[in-house]
Amino acid sequence: MRVVVAPDSFKGTASADSVASAVAEGWRRERPDDEIVSAPLADGGEGTVEGFAVARPDGIRHDVEVEGPEGPATSAWLELPDGTAVVELASAAGIELWGTNQPFTASTHGLGEVIASALDAGATRLLVGVGSSASTDGGAGMLAVLGARIIDADGDAIGPGNAGLADAVALDLSSMRPVPAGGVVVLCDVSNPLLGPFGAAAVFGPQKGAEPDDIPVMNGNLSRLAALGTVDPATPGAGAAGGTGWALLQWGAEIRSGAESIGAELGIPAIVATADVIITGEGRFDGQTAAGKAPAYVAALAPGRTMLVAGSIDADVSAFPAAVSLVDLVGRDRALNDTIDALIEAGAALARRASEPDLS
Repeated sequence: MRVVVAPDSFKGTASADSVASAVAEGWRRERPDDEIVSAPLADGGEGTVEGFAVARPDGIRHDVEVEGPEGPATSAWLELPDGTAVVELASAAGIELWGTNQPFTASTHGLGEVIASALDAGATRLLVGVGSSASTDGGAGMLAVLGARIIDADGDAIGPGNAGLADAVALDLSSMRPVPAGGVVVLCDVSNPLLGPFGAAAVFGPQKGAEPDDIPVMNGNLSRLAALGTVDPATPGAGAAGGTGWALLQWGAEIRSGAESIGAELGIPAIVATADVIITGEGRFDGQTAAGKAPAYVAALAPGRTMLVAGSIDADVSAFPAAVSLVDLVGRDRALNDTIDALIEAGAALARRASEPDLS
């Protein structure tokens, strides 16, 4: 059989590339004669640049030292031969870089620095993954780095993070760097608006340390920023990455499904079309997966031929002929602490399932 392994990363434990390699190793133990094709994916979050780098060896990686949400950090962007720059928020202003649990102060400043680096190098098109954000600043830090002026009543620049938005009285985009000729595409796996009960603060704030009493304050600060702009805060995806989606729209970007857009850029539909079996996966398969995350995208490309591996499974998997949860397979401790070994076992388990009569 021809087997394509196309997982997302297991956030915080294994990159998409290492997940694919481990699953493939386990599969080969049981079915050594099968052809295996590794096609790691991303949906705009952690691992987006890495995923492109693996699939596009003709790309050039550029490391960038940035001001992360909690001090200096090293981010990167990938230069493709056609002038496209692949950028991700996660390595510049991501939640993995954030340890103080202070949701009001985290900024997207680092993302702005990475985008500026790509523009300085002559990028003619940007693909910006915005998943895994630490901040809820409405993208204000990013906008400021790119030349926007967000000022308080005294005419001074506002402070960082969501807290700084409370002082904003004007948003001036006239000195912003222009959008590159080929445009800016925001790779996003959520469709939340900026404000309200399904907005950036209410839905994602608790993941970044916000307490229940913080949510209305954070939402109010975002509302203050939104009132200064021209983009409708109800636009789907405006609430992505703590409102960074709204800021990028304000700059002139367009929002697209992360997994679908990345898959198209990497040629995943053509790769999957020739496979007998496809294996996809992510760290947590739950109710949010269907909103456009990698496993849902891959399963839609190859219904009935797609198997699933996940760290944990908390949603219906009837669309998959076989599914393995690492937690159920090896226990929670091993799933978290020995993820690669657990994934090897999962690959072997899926291969055994593929050899059963109803799947052969």
